[in-house]
Amino acid sequence: MIEEVILENLLHNDEYMRRVLPFLKDEYFGENAHSIVFTKISEFVSKYNKAPTQDELRIEIKDTKGLKQSDYETAVDLVNRLTKRSKAPSIDWLVEHTEKFCKDKALFNAIVDAAAMIEDDKADVGQIPDILKNALSVSFDTNIGHDFMTMIEQRYKMLHQINEYKIPFDIEALNEITNGGLPRKTLAVVSASTGAGKSLFLCHCAARNLLADKNVLYITMEMAEERISERIDANILNMRIQDLPNLSLQEYRRRLNKALDGCKGRLIVKEYPTASAGVTQFRALINELKLKKDFVPDIIYVDYINICSSSRFKAGMVNSYQYVKAICEELRGLAIEYNLPIVSATQLNREGTDTTDVGLKEISDSHGLAMTADILLAMIRTEELDEQNVVMFKQLKNRFSDMASKLRFVVGIDRSKMRLFDAESEVQMTKTRPVSNGSPKRKDEEIDQDTGEIKFKKPALGVGNKPRFSGIKVE
Repeated sequence: MIEEVILENLLHNDEYMRRVLPFLKDEYFGENAHSIVFTKISEFVSKYNKAPTQDELRIEIKDTKGLKQSDYETAVDLVNRLTKRSKAPSIDWLVEHTEKFCKDKALFNAIVDAAAMIEDDKADVGQIPDILKNALSVSFDTNIGHDFMTMIEQRYKMLHQINEYKIPFDIEALNEITNGGLPRKTLAVVSASTGAGKSLFLCHCAARNLLADKNVLYITMEMAEERISERIDANILNMRIQDLPNLSLQEYRRRLNKALDGCKGRLIVKEYPTASAGVTQFRALINELKLKKDFVPDIIYVDYINICSSSRFKAGMVNSYQYVKAICEELRGLAIEYNLPIVSATQLNREGTDTTDVGLKEISDSHGLAMTADILLAMIRTEELDEQNVVMFKQLKNRFSDMASKLRFVVGIDRSKMRLFDAESEVQMTKTRPVSNGSPKRKDEEIDQDTGEIKFKKPALGVGNKPRFSGIKVE
């Protein structure tokens, strides 16, 4: 009987005990005697950091309060049978069969619990998929961490596998500040005021990832699936979004097939009602896509953080700081769980919409977002920047590189085609005068970077999509 083999080796095989005890649960042992003995062994190891002897175990069972006489006698009889064998089974065999035992018991218990929930009118049957998923995910994780001194070769190899470890951008400046792209198991957030281009940024990056043969999952809770797909169409086809309806179905299909010819990536756009979904629903979606469509994402876009729901708190239970921070922590946990980067967006608050010198205090709802995200960028839009066909980015937080080397930079933008592109300039923005509520920056104003003197010069318009910087001081 496998239960008795497990209990016997927990008592007499120290290596086995330390390898499997963290994964065993008393609920896996169906009979009362087995459950009682396992619980006492587990408690003893936790307290004394070693397995009990048979004598110690009998005493521990005897001292258990509220134990029925019949249960006491069967538990003691079981302990008496758990004698040390002259030749113990192979440690690998023991671990393998113990893991199988745990998986089988976890699945059996989950099915029993699910059946009971179905019969209970008051039970939340929506939890059944998570119960079954947790049971199916039971495994013995033997990885105990990265050994810094002995795993040098693996670490060196990782440093040179950029395509496997990171998801690159198609924008030079974004790759520069991330050292080649977004690492897996990270959360990236872009912040902007209404209309500055948060969704445009997410759609552009999703389209470029698709064309780079990545599997992309785009989750939207702000716009309909069709509107997101329309924006990605415009980006891929390099067409103004308002011109898309003018194409015939045949021409529309021909252009898309040509643009996507040879593309090995796939894009799934999933819409949820605002504030109705969080990582619980996202996790179920990822698993369902793998099962039904054989689709495993390389990167996920969530549009956007502030209108997600938390799996730990209900709206109104906690303040906005705690609620948004919880959502960010859950999204980052999801990124780690599925070994991929997640990219999302957030709004700037009222003060952030009235200044070009955005800081962390201008992030809406929760400073906890900045504490949790791995990289946080602000997108800044002004009339001057619009005339130059550019948008300014400012780094607010960056765990991937030194922010001081490129605190601010500009990227070309074509809002009609939902596209970003490298700005035609060898220099990048480093200073801009903040716009205050009381004294807005004049349209023809610039600051001399050497003297600090304010000058006034009407900006020259860019030609096509190639911006000129005569109206914005750069260095």
